[in-house]
Amino acid sequence: MFKNYEIVDSFEKLPSPAYVCEEELLEKNLKLLKKVQDETGVKILLALKGFAMHSTFDLCKKYLRGCCASGLHEALLAKEEFGGEVHTYSPAFKDEEIDEIISISNHLVFNSFNQLKRYKDKAFGKVSLGVRLNPEYSSVEVDLYNPCAPNSRLGITKANFDESQLQFLEGFHFHALCEQNVDALEGALANFEKNFSQYFSRLKWVNFGGGHHITRADYDVEGLIKLLKDFKARYPHLEVYMEPGEAVGWQTGYLVATVLDVINNGMNLAILDTSAEAHMPDTLAMPYRAMIRDSALPLEKKYTYRLGGNTCLAGDIVGDYSFDKPLNVGDRIILEDMIHYTMVKTTTFNGIKLPSIVIKTKEGSYKIVKNFGYEDYKMRLS
Repeated sequence: MFKNYEIVDSFEKLPSPAYVCEEELLEKNLKLLKKVQDETGVKILLALKGFAMHSTFDLCKKYLRGCCASGLHEALLAKEEFGGEVHTYSPAFKDEEIDEIISISNHLVFNSFNQLKRYKDKAFGKVSLGVRLNPEYSSVEVDLYNPCAPNSRLGITKANFDESQLQFLEGFHFHALCEQNVDALEGALANFEKNFSQYFSRLKWVNFGGGHHITRADYDVEGLIKLLKDFKARYPHLEVYMEPGEAVGWQTGYLVATVLDVINNGMNLAILDTSAEAHMPDTLAMPYRAMIRDSALPLEKKYTYRLGGNTCLAGDIVGDYSFDKPLNVGDRIILEDMIHYTMVKTTTFNGIKLPSIVIKTKEGSYKIVKNFGYEDYKMRLS
């Protein structure tokens, strides 16, 4: 896989823009996740919705047990490039895709009993079936990322649980977190058990979903290990799964961009060859302030600039930053922590070129895994 990549020996020779994933940092995250697996007996899956850089899967599959997919295409990627277990969930499956999904999945999780009833005759006995439950515990502050917000379409609430369908189920799944610590999992799990533990004796597995920020520096890993051990002691017959995505790619690399122009309209403005809208959309959707190497808040350092993307969208703004030195055309900007939830969300809006994909090896060289061009834009349209 990826045998025809170009290798360069210095940062200065990298294409721009480019996502650069550092192999050493990725493996550090994977080793921590494996520690949780080894000490608790849980199985940790890679959530492809957050990190799907399959050029790294040879490394990832040394540590993780498989992937969770959100539909047919992610399931195919998991099967073809990762191996291991494939767990597939979707808010709603499609008739024309369900047979193939069944054939390549180990677990199939339905979002509603309507979907279970629609497809159980096809799936029962061929794949382990589960349903996604809503524990009705809401601790995520931004509704865009809150799976348990009021009136959420994601998961079955206690009031809508259909006991008559238990005979077809082997597992329950819940997902209630986003970038959170173990205290949030404790709250969600308590509600999950309160509402649904009376059915656990009839199950084979439970899945605690994603949103666990296990690899973040301040995450209480020992607290998580204790929580998982305690749960397994209460329900020793249940296999337990977790499916982090962001925690795999967390702080494992950056997006390198180049200054194309510097102008002034009431303040200094720098235009980059990347785009907040097309290449890092969560900075606008969350929103959050991207970290930029060797920068500070506006006016903290001598030279302040508003950094903007190279599309025609007026709001394609990365943000305001200050630097020790003035920015010049050709200068490189390093946007930190741009591996998770970035590559998976990129678009070719306005015809802008997708960033190249690069792996920095543990030996210090750079593998240019993928460059993009006009055909990638054209083939998305017709």
